[in-house]
Amino acid sequence: MPGMTATGGGPQEASVVAGLLDILLVLTLALLAAGYGRGVHELWARRGAGRVLPGWRVATFGLGVLVALAAQGPPLTDLAGRSLTGHMTQHMALLLVAGPLLAAGAAGLPLTLACPQPLRQRLARLRAAPAARWLRRPVTTAALAGGVQTLVLWVWHLPAPYVAALQQPLVHAVEHLCFVTAAWLLWAPVLGAPQHRLPAPIAVLLLAATMLPASGLGAVLTFAPRPIYPAEALGPNPLTDQQVAGLLMWAPMDVAVLVATLTIFLRWLLRLHRQSPDRVTPPEPSGPVATTHTGAGAR
Repeated sequence: MPGMTATGGGPQEASVVAGLLDILLVLTLALLAAGYGRGVHELWARRGAGRVLPGWRVATFGLGVLVALAAQGPPLTDLAGRSLTGHMTQHMALLLVAGPLLAAGAAGLPLTLACPQPLRQRLARLRAAPAARWLRRPVTTAALAGGVQTLVLWVWHLPAPYVAALQQPLVHAVEHLCFVTAAWLLWAPVLGAPQHRLPAPIAVLLLAATMLPASGLGAVLTFAPRPIYPAEALGPNPLTDQQVAGLLMWAPMDVAVLVATLTIFLRWLLRLHRQSPDRVTPPEPSGPVATTHTGAGAR
């Protein structure tokens, strides 16, 4: 953003740091994609493994990596450098697109298979530990995922951390890493592999409970009577810029969460109906009773 450079150095030093972080980001995403690809190759080499990890999940993971990479480059970085609205667009791309796509890729098994055998054994022992089993309990998983998402969203949009992210490229990179990680953690038990998903009622409660604090933050930015952030962190019209940024957080997040919640709820009802039709559909009146009432009405 114009006039905002890394403290302790000039614009040239900040540019060098930002360039090094961009290279590190590309290398990290490339390493993540390579590890996932190696795990997928090893998994698909086994007979019937395509049912464990279908191709559409691999495609969504790859798309998630591309979105995360695109969010760090032009034109989004150019928009983010000029206004809070542009910066919020960048944040929503990470929270609502990259994170859910990565979660839908069900990367746990492929990334584990990509590890060396000794590391796989350590991960297996860690997964069997009591603490890990406690973390995998549905209620614990939901509380952790929702709490991390809410904390990350609110903390990084407070004025002091937000301005620090604008001034320091390293802090900015940590901010975006937090967004992707929190979104991945939130959506993994909702969109991930079926055996690791939350039960439908808990997933619905998780998404609804997570949507409320995000909507509250969006409402704060939209209806604040004056700019919350410093003028150098906003566009030419500070209050309007802040209001539009609040709407960008509020509306897309609510729509995405509502669509996902309704989809999960309806699929749950349909599954209950297939398993036990009498528990979902009320019994119809018997034939003789219906005939008797009809005949009485005719007379």
